[in-house]
Amino acid sequence: MDNRYKNFELSIDNNIAIVSINRPEKANALHQEAWEELSAVFEFLDATEAVRVIILKGNGKHFCAGIDLKLLMSLHQMVDHSCEGRKREKIRQFIIKLQAAINSIEQCRKPVIAAIHSGCIGGAVDLIAACDLRYASEDAYFCIKEIEMGMVADLGTLQRLPKIIPYATVCELAYTGRKLGAKEAASIHLINQYFENQATLMQKVQGIAQQIAKHAPLSIRGTKKMLQYSRDHSVSDALDYMATWNAAMLLSDDLKKAFEAKISQKKANFLD
Repeated sequence: MDNRYKNFELSIDNNIAIVSINRPEKANALHQEAWEELSAVFEFLDATEAVRVIILKGNGKHFCAGIDLKLLMSLHQMVDHSCEGRKREKIRQFIIKLQAAINSIEQCRKPVIAAIHSGCIGGAVDLIAACDLRYASEDAYFCIKEIEMGMVADLGTLQRLPKIIPYATVCELAYTGRKLGAKEAASIHLINQYFENQATLMQKVQGIAQQIAKHAPLSIRGTKKMLQYSRDHSVSDALDYMATWNAAMLLSDDLKKAFEAKISQKKANFLD
């Protein structure tokens, strides 16, 4: 267990990193320090060669209750300035900094799997929307809470969810703030699958992570990059970029080892 972080637990084993949000007494709500650590965690994992896939989960009763309300309540003091222009600039920079923490999940070159139990509320929806795969326990529920707080969700939910689930469904959830249960979340493909309880969830998610981690690291990272590029560009542009990518990456040691493993019917031993 890596103890370098105060608000997250981190373990790395067999090329799989498990990141646990660790503020259970606050339902894993993220305060200023936790947001800063979130960026640090995923930047570290991006740079750590031994890591091929990441599981993001929450300790305690809930997955995550989003942004700590005390952080929002302290915003007036944080941006206090006699000049309205400078005050607004500070607010904008504050939002961009929080967005950057969420972006660090998406920008991490390794696939990130969200393992969600119980409450996934407000800013936590931003978190999981930036993940590559999402699985949940049967008791999980999702809520775009910002509308009930007189806010517009500003950390990625409204930008990423329309590329994951139907636009009209995003509208309904964002306008009403209603809870979305695991069964319905699976039916609209917000989550890949849900399981009976948290123990089964973690067992299944770790199995999926193991399936990913056994493959060539360059292929894993390249596949994530291509999927994201294709999501955000035209088919023509994505194919062109794909050709350029493989012109640079295809002739690797990983390719050679994968072929040798197939021929010998043995497990490939890829470099990290």
